[in-house]
Amino acid sequence: MSVLAEFSMSPLGKGESVSRYVSRNLEIIADSGVPYRLGPMGTCLEGQWDDVFGVIKKCYERMSQDCGRVTCSIKLDIRAGRDGRLTGKIEKIEKLLGRELSK
Repeated sequence: MSVLAEFSMSPLGKGESVSRYVSRNLEIIADSGVPYRLGPMGTCLEGQWDDVFGVIKKCYERMSQDCGRVTCSIKLDIRAGRDGRLTGKIEKIEKLLGRELSK
């Protein structure tokens, strides 16, 4: 079963800019081998349930080492028998529109 998980995780009480903490999570995500796309408000992962949630857990564990309070929002799309949706969903919309979307 393929899972698309868009999540956003950030610490509270660390000031207005938390990019330093988010970038540490991106290292964990990139090293995981799980396909992902970084967006301006979160990161989307695609893979098997345990793999995807294993990455999210590692991100939380790293952030919680020096952040006493962490927020995390997760949105899921779970679909059997479908892979490649990380890019495929966008490609389908572009095909219907007959043009590329802004990147």
